[in-house]
Amino acid sequence: MATSSASMLHSNSAAVQPTVPKITCVKKLSESLINNLNNNNNNNNKIPSTYAYHTETTGLDLDPLHNPIPTIDLSLLTSSNPDHKSKAVQQLGKACQEWGFFMVVNHGIPEDLMRAVIEVSHEFFNLAEEEKPEFEPNNVLDPIRYGTSFNTAKDKVFCWRDFLKLFVHPHFHCPHKPQAFREVLVEYCERSREVVRKLLKGISQSLGLEECEMEKALELDSGLQIFVANLYPVCPNPDIAMGIAPHSDHGLLTLLIQNEVGGLQIQHDGEWINVSAPPNSILVNTADHLEIYSNGKYKSVVHRAVVNNEKTRISIAIANGPSADTIVGPAASKLVEKEGNGAGPANYVPMKYKEYILSQQSNQLNGKDSLKRLQIRDH
Repeated sequence: MATSSASMLHSNSAAVQPTVPKITCVKKLSESLINNLNNNNNNNNKIPSTYAYHTETTGLDLDPLHNPIPTIDLSLLTSSNPDHKSKAVQQLGKACQEWGFFMVVNHGIPEDLMRAVIEVSHEFFNLAEEEKPEFEPNNVLDPIRYGTSFNTAKDKVFCWRDFLKLFVHPHFHCPHKPQAFREVLVEYCERSREVVRKLLKGISQSLGLEECEMEKALELDSGLQIFVANLYPVCPNPDIAMGIAPHSDHGLLTLLIQNEVGGLQIQHDGEWINVSAPPNSILVNTADHLEIYSNGKYKSVVHRAVVNNEKTRISIAIANGPSADTIVGPAASKLVEKEGNGAGPANYVPMKYKEYILSQQSNQLNGKDSLKRLQIRDH
C-alpha cells in the first residue's frame, strides 16, 4: 500500500503534535446570535469575548485604473509567440517582487466548475452537526480536518471561521459526503495543479533560472497540495472580530476563489488593501517557500480575512508546495553567492518542508513568524 501524504508528514513528528480540543462551530454560534437579534434580544447578540480582536479591519479600495492589482493572462504566459510570453514572464516577476499577489485570467478552469466547488463546500458546512464529528481531527496534520479558528489549542483569540482542510496530492483525501464532493474536487484540484505548474515555470524564468529548474529542484510532481474550504458566517460585531488573523502561507503559491462576498485583505506598502475578484478570475498569493527559494527576491504576502454582518463568505484556498521531504533553501544555481556570479549570500536556513508545515500549523498565526525563524539576516 502506498504511503499517504499524511503518513509522510507524521513521520518522526508524532510526539510533538498537539491534540486538538473539541470543536465549537462558528456557524452554529452565528445562527444563534442572529436569531437573538431578530427576536430583539439585544442582550444576547454580542459575540463572545474569546472572538474579540478589537483590531481595525478597514482596508483601502484601490483605483483599478491608476493603481490596479497585477493581472496575469495565463494564455500569454504559455503563448507560442516569444514576445508575448517574454512580456508575461516579466509582468509575473514584477507582480511577485512588488506585490506578492496577482489575479490570473484566461486560466482554463471552467467557471461552472469553480462555482460547483464553492457550492459543494457550502453543502458540507450545511451538513447537520451530528454528521460532522467523524471529520474532527486528532491532530493538526490529519488528512481530513474539519475545525474552527486556526489552531484552537494555541489561539488566544478565536477566528470567526470554520474550515475543512484536505490533503489532495500526491494522495487524495476527501469526505464521503456530500455525495458530489469527490468528483467535483478531483477535477478542480487537477486543473488547479496545471495552473500552478504553468505559473511556476514562468516564475522560474523570471528569476533567471531554467523553465523547469524549480519544478525539478522542489520535486513538484509529488508536491503537496492542500485544499482548504473556509466558511465565514455572518457576524453581528464585524468591527471587533477577525475571519482569519494576518499571516503568510506555507508553500509556493496559494490559489483562491470565493463566492461573491468580499473579505480578503492583503498588506501592501504598509497598508491593508481590499481585494475584489473579477468574475472567473483566480487570486494568487506568493507563499513562504517561494520567498525562501528566491532568496528573498520574491516576498510572501501577509493577508487576512475580515467579516461582515450581512452575508456569509466562502473561500476556497489551495496551497501548493514542494514534496513533503524536500529540503527547501535558496536556489543554489544563480540566487546564492558563488564565485564570480554577483549574487548575495543565502538569507534563509534550509528546512524540510513537512517540518515547516508542522511548526506553522502547531502554533498560532502571527504574521510571518514561521518564516522569520529561518531568516539569517534582514535583506
